[in-house]
Amino acid sequence: MEIWINPACSKCRSALTLLDAEGADYTVRRYLEDVPSEDEIREVLTRLGLEPWDITRTQEAVAKELGVKEWPRDAANRDRWVRALVEHPRLIQRPIITADDGTAVVARTDEAVRDALSR
Repeated sequence: MEIWINPACSKCRSALTLLDAEGADYTVRRYLEDVPSEDEIREVLTRLGLEPWDITRTQEAVAKELGVKEWPRDAANRDRWVRALVEHPRLIQRPIITADDGTAVVARTDEAVRDALSR
């Protein structure tokens, strides 16, 4: 199991606390420093069953600068969204846990963290 975190994020710290309390075996990826590639983003999206716009933090300053809220959310623009996540990793929703069964969850709640642990 791997968890993508921003250490400054309270949701990420809460998820780590819960993982530790449950004795989970996991690795931490500080995705702002160890930025995922386009292929890794696509793989996580497949595991999540989501589209890139579903995991984009549209309220971030860089999102507003790029105008991502106005971008079309369709297959023709999917690569544009993925590239934006790679070029501006702050836009990636966090934390993301890749579960051992090949799935993933956006672990913003204790329930989502427990869901990942149960997989």
